[in-house]
Amino acid sequence: MPSPIPLRASRRLPLAVALAAVIVLMPAAGTAQTPGPDVPLPPSTESPLTPDAQEAPATPRMRGPASVADMAERLLEAVVNISTTQNSARRGRVPMPQIPEGSPFEEYFEEFFRDQESQPQIPNPGASLGSGFVIDGEEGIIVTNNHVIAGADEIIANFADGQMRTAQLIGVDTKTDIAVLQVDTEGETLAEVRFGDSEAMRIGDWVMAIGNPFGFGGSVTIGIVSARNRQIGSGPYDDYIQTDAAINRGNSGGPLFNMDGEVIGINTAIISPTGGSIGIGFAIPSNLAVNVVQQLREFGETRRGWLGVRIQPVTEEIAESLGLAEASGVLISGIEKDGPADNGALQAGDIIVGFNGRKIEDVRELRRIVAESPVGEPADVEILRKGERMTVQVTLGRLEEAEAVATGEGEDEEEVAPVSSARVLGMTVTELDEEGRERFDIGEDVSGVLVSEVEEGSVAAEQGVEAGDVIVEIALQSVSSPQDVLDQIEDLQAQGRKNALLMLASPSGELRFVTLRMN
Repeated sequence: MPSPIPLRASRRLPLAVALAAVIVLMPAAGTAQTPGPDVPLPPSTESPLTPDAQEAPATPRMRGPASVADMAERLLEAVVNISTTQNSARRGRVPMPQIPEGSPFEEYFEEFFRDQESQPQIPNPGASLGSGFVIDGEEGIIVTNNHVIAGADEIIANFADGQMRTAQLIGVDTKTDIAVLQVDTEGETLAEVRFGDSEAMRIGDWVMAIGNPFGFGGSVTIGIVSARNRQIGSGPYDDYIQTDAAINRGNSGGPLFNMDGEVIGINTAIISPTGGSIGIGFAIPSNLAVNVVQQLREFGETRRGWLGVRIQPVTEEIAESLGLAEASGVLISGIEKDGPADNGALQAGDIIVGFNGRKIEDVRELRRIVAESPVGEPADVEILRKGERMTVQVTLGRLEEAEAVATGEGEDEEEVAPVSSARVLGMTVTELDEEGRERFDIGEDVSGVLVSEVEEGSVAAEQGVEAGDVIVEIALQSVSSPQDVLDQIEDLQAQGRKNALLMLASPSGELRFVTLRMN
């Protein structure tokens, strides 16, 4: 089992988070806690001399659930302990999760998993790593975390009544840390639980966590939803429910229930300096998990939707350069060759503001909604194109197939005409001729205006523009000569714009947008 983590502050984290310590994807064991029946408000400070205050009705007292005993008794049998055996030399250790480079928690994850090297190995026959829960009693389907069973040679589900059943792995999804298992029911119908609507949960709603640590039997804790839509840097679809219900060793993969006894989350991670709960736990929301679980049951793998575009956030600078009222939506920086959108429906420079009737605020939201959409079916994409709002249809491809193929080549542009060079915004721009292509190893399918030099300390250098980049568009207008670049910058300045939005192509053809201040 993973060892407690020493408290260590980091300059990359706010002080409050640094004192809390570290987020850990971990198997963890729950301890029961009993809430008081009443949580009174602070004493009133109203003055007895204020008639209005004297006549005002009394503020209702906040009351927690009087008891969750009946609900817990009904649900405990559906929660199982997950133990595994491994033949490798690293038996019993939790695998290092994939953390994006630059995540504020990267240092802590590395420290935790590095510290495991000095810990004694868990002996045979196995290791009790976490919990799971039955969602189909007739078929024997169990849901847990992927990190609970990763690397296992044998998986055992230990039920509350003492039965032990060997589980077969149906499928896993590393992006959301979900695994689906199946056990032989031997002709009986197992106790099961059902998923609820995590979107209906509000901050402050009561929740109950159940785990089955170490095969000792169910352990129940209770708390509230502390926050929603939390990102902890564990994957592209981070959207965790935060709760103060205790989640400890052995609870990973267990269910988080609403007060109707429905699973609205899968307990997955905690922030802890010691390995125990300090009241900051995270659960995968059920509305994200349901689709993944269904696909794993049906196909043994995920089949996520794929739009086939390269995207980036709409920053304040980009919004200002395009004359937008607010920095909202997602900017398309390029179209994947032979992808679903490579039919002219979408263009680089379009801003996606809606998808299948749902408003799009940022990149994370678009990725999640597209991934949850069915493959092979048309999707309505609402966009802003040069200030005009319109809706186009794109038939989605499959993300997993796209990830297996290297794509990202640039789009063909018009042939350029030979013109003289010019200096603008700290760049020297020239005709993109054969000499320039050979000098910077620029592909034949890349067209535009070559950036041959970038002045050190200039606004272009500060935004990462490099010699060898090719300017394809300025303010969504194609440019094919240095004179076009000068004309576009002059037009923007005449309009009173402070920033210029440039679409750049790298020598290999990969597109990106940058904004350069013109003053």
